[in-house]
Amino acid sequence: MSTPHISAKNNEIAKTVLMPGDPLRAKYIADTFLTNVKQFNSVRNMFGYTGFYNGKKISVMGSGMGMPSIGIYSYELFKFYDVDNIIRIGSCGAYTKNLKLYDTILVTEAYSESSFAYAQNKCDLDTLPASLTLNQQLEVFADKLKIKIVKGKIHSSDVFYREYPEEILKIAQARDLLGVEMESFALFHNAHVTNKQAACLLTVSDSLVTQESTTPEERQTAFTNMMKIALEMAE
Repeated sequence: MSTPHISAKNNEIAKTVLMPGDPLRAKYIADTFLTNVKQFNSVRNMFGYTGFYNGKKISVMGSGMGMPSIGIYSYELFKFYDVDNIIRIGSCGAYTKNLKLYDTILVTEAYSESSFAYAQNKCDLDTLPASLTLNQQLEVFADKLKIKIVKGKIHSSDVFYREYPEEILKIAQARDLLGVEMESFALFHNAHVTNKQAACLLTVSDSLVTQESTTPEERQTAFTNMMKIALEMAE
């Protein structure tokens, strides 16, 4: 079995998939944390791997950037590969000075101005929740690992380069948004459509308030706390 974007065969993908945006981060996770690793996808260099973590079969695959990209891969994983859970592990920009670089966020809801959900099945909601069950499990393992997490609503944006960035900070304050990324809203929508579960852990990579930022190399390999939480929880 294969889809236009994933070349895996039946049973090559685990029930739980960890999904960073960067396919090189997927490779880093597979190389660093998993044993008996097999690559199941290289179409368009969107690398996917399945291996074992503490005896548990786990897959990890890149999603690419933006809602159209994660929308394709998450839908195919849920619909055609019988994946039950997808945990996005990504980076975000902070909308509040209370968040520091490398802080870990557990997303409770994703807000978006995007038309993704309406175009996909005429859902007209602008805010979608993560799976409560997955979030509760992620909290348990974060506590077990003694990793501090911040819970809250995230902004899933279609636009990275805004001509009027000051306006979005006003919206963020009005809607109590912790930060911004570009994928969670589509992931949560696809989980709802397919009756599956999705969650999102984010690491703060930069701040729109203080203008601090991390390097591309740090974003690829140094965001390990969210990786460890997701790996511990995955079944």
